[in-house]
Amino acid sequence: MGNSPIPLSLKSDCTLPDVMQLLQFLEDQGTFRFPTLANGLFSAAAGEGGEFELTGYRNVWVRDNVHIAHAHWQWGETGKAVAATKSLMAFFKKYQHRFTDIIEGRVDPADPMSRPHIRFDGDHLNELSEKWSHAQNDAIGAFLWIASQLNGECHWTNSELELLADVARYLTAIKYWNDEDSGHWEEVRKVAASSIGVATAGLEAWEARFGQSASQEGRTALSTILPSECIQSDAQKNRRYDSALLFLIYPYRVVTGEMAESIVKDVTGNLMGEHGIRRYLGDSYWCADYKEKLAADVRTSDFSDNLADRDRLLEPGLEAQWCLFDPIVSIHYGLRFEQSRDPQDRDRQIQHLNRSLNQLTQPGSRFGAYRCPESYFCERGRYVPNDICPLLWTQANLKLALTHLVRELRQS
Repeated sequence: MGNSPIPLSLKSDCTLPDVMQLLQFLEDQGTFRFPTLANGLFSAAAGEGGEFELTGYRNVWVRDNVHIAHAHWQWGETGKAVAATKSLMAFFKKYQHRFTDIIEGRVDPADPMSRPHIRFDGDHLNELSEKWSHAQNDAIGAFLWIASQLNGECHWTNSELELLADVARYLTAIKYWNDEDSGHWEEVRKVAASSIGVATAGLEAWEARFGQSASQEGRTALSTILPSECIQSDAQKNRRYDSALLFLIYPYRVVTGEMAESIVKDVTGNLMGEHGIRRYLGDSYWCADYKEKLAADVRTSDFSDNLADRDRLLEPGLEAQWCLFDPIVSIHYGLRFEQSRDPQDRDRQIQHLNRSLNQLTQPGSRFGAYRCPESYFCERGRYVPNDICPLLWTQANLKLALTHLVRELRQS
């Protein structure tokens, strides 16, 4: 993580002033700067110039925007959450036919380009012509979830509510509970619990406000698949551990209790590394010496149809270690502590928060100090931040974990 550790950490018995001082320091350093487009949407990352422009991370992802908007809502910047959600609504309204064409059987959902697009030109709310793995039910479920959660703040019109009804009907039409999609990581299509869970969360949020039921099939599928990500027999699809399952615990909260703890133990016991947490075992994205093995314009390409080509680059055990996940594990243990008052839960909450703080870039970094990378990858034998830095989703999760701790300390 660099030549000297960042002198930022918290003790298990930290006080509210301790955390507030740390938050203010990071705010002052620009760690939590969230540049927005004119319409309130967030690009995936805030890099500038050079090879960054070839990554595609200047574009807007639905999934990232939902998580970032939710985080802003949670720490009190509701206006920014509403602006982003309304712009997502405007994009999907513009292309509402993507939902109705599939609902009414006019196009084949097997073609991912015929599905609602989950990555687009945020400045103009236009689809991109580039081939992409748009079969991502988690992103569609996430939009339905945030739009339903913020219904009172967004004041949806009848026309917009009709779009949300179409989103719910679309998920049912594709039978999201056994539909193969590319999911959070935009790769090989499979029946994935992480996608089913987010779609279920979206439908349940919709039902809670509008009384329409369509989520029981998702709950049934989750009961069969969890705590695994995918139980299909195909070796390319079958996956026992996947960090995307953490999002079912938070923010979506469709998994609780013993199952939530089982997933967290799976992730921390099998995917956690010194520098971050792997997405899954065998993940070749930003594998060792990635920049030497692939040109800049290829590194973030759509590999959903030819993942085996990229997987051949992987040296076992040298997967990238991501910075998204430790804040979510911290929040999980914080929520547990609120109920249990068990000091071990507080210890784990602080442990994973400190891990996340230690993932910030060092003074002297080419990205600047105290920035939130997407991941650390092994470059010539040493783990360093990858080129996607700062990733806005990472910094949203870190600030959210700190915000949760502040809230707990104020309550106690």
